[in-house]
Amino acid sequence: MTNTATGTMDTSRPIAFIGGGNMATAIIGGLLRQGLPAAQIEVVEPFDEARAKLAQSFGLAPVAAAGPALSRAALVVWAVKPQTFKEAAAQAQAHTGAALHLSVAAGIRSDSIARWLGTQRIVRSMPNTPALVGKGMTALYARPGVSAHDQQQAEQVIATTGEFLWVGEESQLDAVTALSGSGPAYVFFFLEAMTKAGVEMGLAREQVYKLATVTFAGACELARASDDPPEVLRERVTSKGGTTFAALTSMEQDQVGALFIKAMHAAHLRAKELGDEFGS
Repeated sequence: MTNTATGTMDTSRPIAFIGGGNMATAIIGGLLRQGLPAAQIEVVEPFDEARAKLAQSFGLAPVAAAGPALSRAALVVWAVKPQTFKEAAAQAQAHTGAALHLSVAAGIRSDSIARWLGTQRIVRSMPNTPALVGKGMTALYARPGVSAHDQQQAEQVIATTGEFLWVGEESQLDAVTALSGSGPAYVFFFLEAMTKAGVEMGLAREQVYKLATVTFAGACELARASDDPPEVLRERVTSKGGTTFAALTSMEQDQVGALFIKAMHAAHLRAKELGDEFGS
């Protein structure tokens, strides 16, 4: 496992994106910041509004449908919704046989992608939305047909959005989806609740939101900098009979921890179901 890309990015051949939504936007922005010329980025995006946004934001020239121009790409990033992957692959397959393929689509297994595209050079990944600000966390899985050089190319693309790690079994990506893929929404959920509570206690919404977001960011940085597990860190800020103790006791009585774990298992199950539902 690593989170440091190695080697030099190949800028002599284009990188193509099938889909131009949020995750594609995050990666494209990172690639441009790393010095890849806009002319070396091809995007296939069927929606007019999304194409216009990409053109305005990055100076790209997205197209509405896959065509022969894709054959120039050394790497194709699949940033489509799970339910549209198969159809998009059918349109692009004739033009992408020589490329390395990097999927950021949730749930769709590499067996399905290999069958649809007729290649074994597939890296499947599970990123998350903090990639939009360069703070993403992505897990990667490489099929046996992916070379060490291919892995480096995938790393260099993903590293533009934040950190990454490799998993040895593809099934582990379903757990990653439940943890870090869906994880930002869990944080936003708690930020919503903290903001509401703070307003109810008499603070201005702007004050509460700053207090909550900076506290989350600071606590995560503290956890990353420490060798201690989270339960030890929690105990250090929990004096018996104090305010933190009162809050945590209330959550324990309401089984918040157990319910949160149950919710993550629901996300894990849904990740598996997506592969079954849209991968045939």
